[in-house]
Amino acid sequence: MTFTRLSLLASRWLTGLLLMVTALPSVQADVSVPNIFSSHMVLQRAQKNRVWGKASPGEDVTVKIHQQTHTAKADAAGAWQVTLDPLPVGGPYEMTIKGQNEVKLEDILVGEVWICSGQSNMQWSINASNDPDLEKLAAKYPNLRMINFPQVGAQEPIWTHERYWQVCTPENVGGFSAVGYFFGRQLHQTLDVPVGMINNAWGGSACEAWVSRDLLAADPLYKPMLDRWDGIAKSYEELAKNKDSATKEAAQQLKALENQLKGQGRPSNIYNGVLKSHMGYGIKGAIWYQGESNAGRAYQYRELFPLMISSWRKEWNQGDFPFYWVQLADFMAEKPEPSDSTWAELREAQTMTMSKLAKTGEAVIIDIGEGKDIHPKNKVDVGRRLARWALANEYDIKIAYRSPQYKSMEKNGDKIVLTFDHLEQGWRPFDVATPVGFTSAGEDKKFYKADAKIVAGNAIEVSCASVPSPVAVRYAWADNPVCNMFSGAGLPLTPFRTDDWPGITKDAK
Repeated sequence: MTFTRLSLLASRWLTGLLLMVTALPSVQADVSVPNIFSSHMVLQRAQKNRVWGKASPGEDVTVKIHQQTHTAKADAAGAWQVTLDPLPVGGPYEMTIKGQNEVKLEDILVGEVWICSGQSNMQWSINASNDPDLEKLAAKYPNLRMINFPQVGAQEPIWTHERYWQVCTPENVGGFSAVGYFFGRQLHQTLDVPVGMINNAWGGSACEAWVSRDLLAADPLYKPMLDRWDGIAKSYEELAKNKDSATKEAAQQLKALENQLKGQGRPSNIYNGVLKSHMGYGIKGAIWYQGESNAGRAYQYRELFPLMISSWRKEWNQGDFPFYWVQLADFMAEKPEPSDSTWAELREAQTMTMSKLAKTGEAVIIDIGEGKDIHPKNKVDVGRRLARWALANEYDIKIAYRSPQYKSMEKNGDKIVLTFDHLEQGWRPFDVATPVGFTSAGEDKKFYKADAKIVAGNAIEVSCASVPSPVAVRYAWADNPVCNMFSGAGLPLTPFRTDDWPGITKDAK
């Protein structure tokens, strides 16, 4: 074979090899960031803020914003991150993220950033709340922003979503979380700085769906719950093996189980499917409205809810950021006589959390609910009561913010005298001058409606003809209590009981 012939064959072989190589998928990855970093976002003022993303392993990434330039090298998995120095309040700023390609983010503001999270009452939109037409007409706040996360349940972390920051306008505010909007608007108007709200609420969600599986598995308290869900997963797997030959009923059951396993009740589903994608984004704090889905396991919530808050704080790596929640509203039918209540026990569990964790607070709305509707439309007052907590504690505004709370009791013959903390400006009972909503019980633990009156020192004296020797008093202890006690500052008395007798959810797992 001649040299020319060999050269020709070699040339053809090299050409074919090059074609094969160029046809292979590229091992290079474009620089990218999760959706929490998008145009119109708000960055938290007065602190350093982390920015992270993906690139090719070993790729150099440069992030520029305002007068700052930061560089990072992607690790073996392609992950990179930088930390921005505090930026001046306001804007707008532009951020460029450059590696082999360039990502440009525009109209970035610096101000206050809050998470708004929970279940349907936090998800509830402006469109579905009171006076949406009037609210939308006035929603001209270009420095108020919100990002609405999708509802995705998963057992493995999801890195990003197709949702982005929106500027508040009359055209798009209808889809904003109403509680989040009214909270954020109050902060924006009071502080005169940009405000960003990260809305990741999911209607019907259970608290355990917001917590990592590893944390839940480490505590025997949650073993029955995890076992129950593992059983559902096993049933699904067995049905899925035979889906091609399944009966109509089995096929329907398979679909139902699949929905459950991808839904907002399964432990860790929202933690992985939604929360992990933006954990670590710079925030000031969080507001929360959830509990309805856990009312049947209220005693468990005493431990589960603080666990969730603590785990968020640890993973966010921003210290003990403020966490404020809404106590469950009044709901369901009013009952003529005192009785047990899972909702009352859940409210109690929520209140207990304030004594377990620092920088937490509860907005009491026992006066705002609707017996016929688990989604009361008055979200303005809910947002305002949460905003009171934030304005007073995080921004040093001198304003009433905390509902009166039971402090102590003293038995005085056939009466019990109650004292209270956090009573701003004395009492102002609503509608009638007489306190309404108290019940009393003796050693037999049977409660009766009781009479009450305000006495010296803003104490309340409770008595009941049916209970000559009282040992316990309860207030607003019902699903939908009839009660009327407010502080002079306009905040409702926190529902309470003086006893610690076992409740009906004590053993629920």
